[in-house]
Amino acid sequence: MDDKKETTIDHLSRIEDREYEMFAHYRENRTRENRNRIFQEYAYLAEILAKKYLNRGVDYQDLFQIASIGLINAIERFDINRGFKFTSFATPTIIGEIKKYFRDKEWMIRVPRRIQKLAGKINDAKEALIQQLGRNPDISELAEYLMVSEEQLLEAMEAGGAYSPSSLDEPYSDDGDKGISLGDIIGTEDVNIDWVENRDFIKRTISKLDANEFKVLKDRYFKGRTQSQIAKDLKVSQMTVSRLEKKIIEKFRQDLLTI
Repeated sequence: MDDKKETTIDHLSRIEDREYEMFAHYRENRTRENRNRIFQEYAYLAEILAKKYLNRGVDYQDLFQIASIGLINAIERFDINRGFKFTSFATPTIIGEIKKYFRDKEWMIRVPRRIQKLAGKINDAKEALIQQLGRNPDISELAEYLMVSEEQLLEAMEAGGAYSPSSLDEPYSDDGDKGISLGDIIGTEDVNIDWVENRDFIKRTISKLDANEFKVLKDRYFKGRTQSQIAKDLKVSQMTVSRLEKKIIEKFRQDLLTI
């Protein structure tokens, strides 16, 4: 009986939760206006994750647009009855959209279609000529076999490098530095730097919160408590807690924009 009562209380608390209410309302009223309202509530996620992929040859505004598509997809697919927070669901969805964009953008230069087709034939032509000649063909022999000019062949061979990136395990040099691969000489991202930056950013922003804001942040995002539960502790309305939460998010957003 007690368990049943606790379940009922938890269920009522969940219904009162702002996030639950928003998505429950959207599930019943799938209008653009309702979706935009949810989008504005969580746009900070798209901003934060877009900034994580800066310095990779893509402008921030383009990255934000891609992240926004991921956020919209997350809004459309989120199931309020699964029991987890929207941010936990949306974050990997947005990251997946950004990574998909970079995968689709793997060809770094635009090559004419005729050159692409010719580049795809070169390896087969080499193998056929090796069988015929018993040695590697030179440029003139390869061009003659493919019935193209030497200039066209060289252009296709150069373009082929853009479509077939070198393996990081490939030896860096034919002489001298044996055993050294391309991967050994390419710098890697230090994850510890990201952690230090994130930690300092979080500590700096938290230091600006007052006592009530700090409690809301800790209870909502570290303890998973509902707004109604926090409101009861603070002896304020749930709307007041909702405003505090929005104020906290805005402080983080403003601080993030100054980085």
